[in-house]
Amino acid sequence: MSVVKILKNECWEDVCTLADLVPNSGICALVSGQQVAIFYLPQEETSVYALHNRDPIGQADVISRGILGSIGDELVVASPLYKQHFKLSSGVCLEQPEHTLQSYKTRVIDSCVQVLVSS
Repeated sequence: MSVVKILKNECWEDVCTLADLVPNSGICALVSGQQVAIFYLPQEETSVYALHNRDPIGQADVISRGILGSIGDELVVASPLYKQHFKLSSGVCLEQPEHTLQSYKTRVIDSCVQVLVSS
């Protein structure tokens, strides 16, 4: 897809459509040369989240394969390697806050999922 739209000094990259996503699961997409895990939770107010795909503890590109859930009020993804939980909203690891995944802003425009790559 790789269409970049620059509006108001923001650079949004088209990643996929909602139809390409599996509800309550993740996929990996190449966004501006980086592996990004895209998660789709259709029942949530914010339905699409994006985090860097590289697990900083296990040193592998696996976050998109993690298990989605919640701890308290926080939506999280559990790394498939060592099961640390990363907040979908910020990328912060709950067990080891010194480890953080880069988080990306997302939006859906006419069923097209976009990721903010710079602002």
